[in-house]
Amino acid sequence: MTNGPKVLFVDDDESMRHSTAQALELADLACLALPSAEEALSHARPGLNGVVVTDIRMPGMDGMTLLARLREIDPELPVILVTGHAEVQLAVDAMRRGAYDFIEKPFAVQELVAVLRRALDHRALVLENRRLRAVAGQRDDLEVRLPGRSAATMDLRRRLRALGPSETDVLLVGPTGAGKEVVARALHDLSPRASRPFVAINCAALPAQTVESELFGHEAGAFPGALRSRFGRFEHARGGTILLDEIGSMPLELQPRLLRVLQDRMVVRLGSNEPIPLDVRFIAASKVDLAGLAAGGQFREDLYWRLAVAHLRLPPLADRREDIPVLFLQLVREAAARHGRPDLSPPPELLADLAARPWPGNIRELRNAAERWVLGLDWMSAEEGGAPAGRLADRVAAFERSIIAAAIAASGGRLKPVYESLGVSRKTLYEKMQRHGLDRHLLSEPEGGED
Repeated sequence: MTNGPKVLFVDDDESMRHSTAQALELADLACLALPSAEEALSHARPGLNGVVVTDIRMPGMDGMTLLARLREIDPELPVILVTGHAEVQLAVDAMRRGAYDFIEKPFAVQELVAVLRRALDHRALVLENRRLRAVAGQRDDLEVRLPGRSAATMDLRRRLRALGPSETDVLLVGPTGAGKEVVARALHDLSPRASRPFVAINCAALPAQTVESELFGHEAGAFPGALRSRFGRFEHARGGTILLDEIGSMPLELQPRLLRVLQDRMVVRLGSNEPIPLDVRFIAASKVDLAGLAAGGQFREDLYWRLAVAHLRLPPLADRREDIPVLFLQLVREAAARHGRPDLSPPPELLADLAARPWPGNIRELRNAAERWVLGLDWMSAEEGGAPAGRLADRVAAFERSIIAAAIAASGGRLKPVYESLGVSRKTLYEKMQRHGLDRHLLSEPEGGED
């Protein structure tokens, strides 16, 4: 095959492989037709200049498993899944697992070609950005804002890169302190609206008496004390992005008006009948399950479905413990810069201790710990508990894993300092890394040197 962009088409049906490959070649798309997922994996590599199209229903390794394996090789490689079963849940599951797109059999060749051209354009942009970052010696901005090498964090960054440039409204759900506003600002900065206002509105803190005026604005004389016209918060964000934080706290009586704004992209000030066009993108954030609130009558169901065009769930820190050491290192650097302190390097023992703790306050709580450590205070507050409870063997294994992960983070991904500092052989370290599901790229990219 040529060095240009290519399509890897995977299907166990020989006639489907040949007919689709011929159609793609006629559309000037270089295609390699493969009969199995195993053969596709032999051609996949990080930085592959192309996309993968795979049937879901195949003997041996199926398309969903192939998707997972390809994402381990390169999480930004576009994978398009094909199925002959019109199952909405299967499509949703595929997208959640990282599929670029989903197409049903029987499909029109023109439809597949259109999806492939978009995927190839996207892939070309990804590879060009990687090249430019490599030349500049810089990390992706999202990796700076949302550091970590856990599967959950990498999947979140991938979805943000896909959703950011779109106009789609987004619903963010995650526990307190998980970084919902950071994610919302990243979506705004990745969008064509980046140069326009980003307006964050805490729905739980809006004054009950003036909430309508605060959001929608008012005309002079609309109510006692309204001496002149006033823009609402929605109008202030024109051309930009509005974050509706703690959307679950929005008063029920106000939700129909918000729904109308979302549907019509118009706002009507209090005391006026004149609709004002509203060119904004909405991002809503909640720490509670809005679907559950809607089912219980505490939130309008139609408003929930209008907000949840795209749904992002932010995992708690306890679900991505391997990210804790690298997060703490970054938070320490930021705190040291704020307080004018010299660069500090937390010892591996401290990083291991941090990774073993539950962190119910998530990143916000970890940031407070970093701040205290930089200032020379006791980094563990009285409210913070110890390591997670459980069987002794599980706790020992979790502690061993956290120590190794912390040592990898502290060494910048180089393994020789890790096995030397831990006093184990190279073979023993590799065996323990395999047992705990760790690899050298877990927390940071290798910086060279012997491993």
